[in-house]
Amino acid sequence: MAQHGASRDPEILVNTSDLAAKVGEPGVAGAVWKLTMPERDLDSNIIALPPGGAIDAHAGPDLDVLVHVLAGSGTLTTTSGALRLEPGAVVWLPRRSSRQFTAGPEGVRYLTVHRRRAALVLNNTPPPSA
Repeated sequence: MAQHGASRDPEILVNTSDLAAKVGEPGVAGAVWKLTMPERDLDSNIIALPPGGAIDAHAGPDLDVLVHVLAGSGTLTTTSGALRLEPGAVVWLPRRSSRQFTAGPEGVRYLTVHRRRAALVLNNTPPPSA
């Protein structure tokens, strides 16, 4: 079958059940999985917070983020109050919204999906001599 403009074939990238089963793993925090293929329109990560761990309050990026809780529990604190995070919850974080994540007693793991941000390009050209 001809592919019209497709650069890759669909593929299974990760089994989230395997990563969810490791919720609360000692010494593990941050991204435990992420999309790595160079040509894509989306970014996605699986974030692990250990029991009682937190991501401090901050304003989100200039893009919407979808969060799917895979395992564990926690709280998402917003300017409107606190939302309980439990497995299966899908949460929309509007662009630039204030948020703070706090893991429950067993930790929490969640999948994030958002539009890919443009890569930061550094210019290594030295300034002209005077």
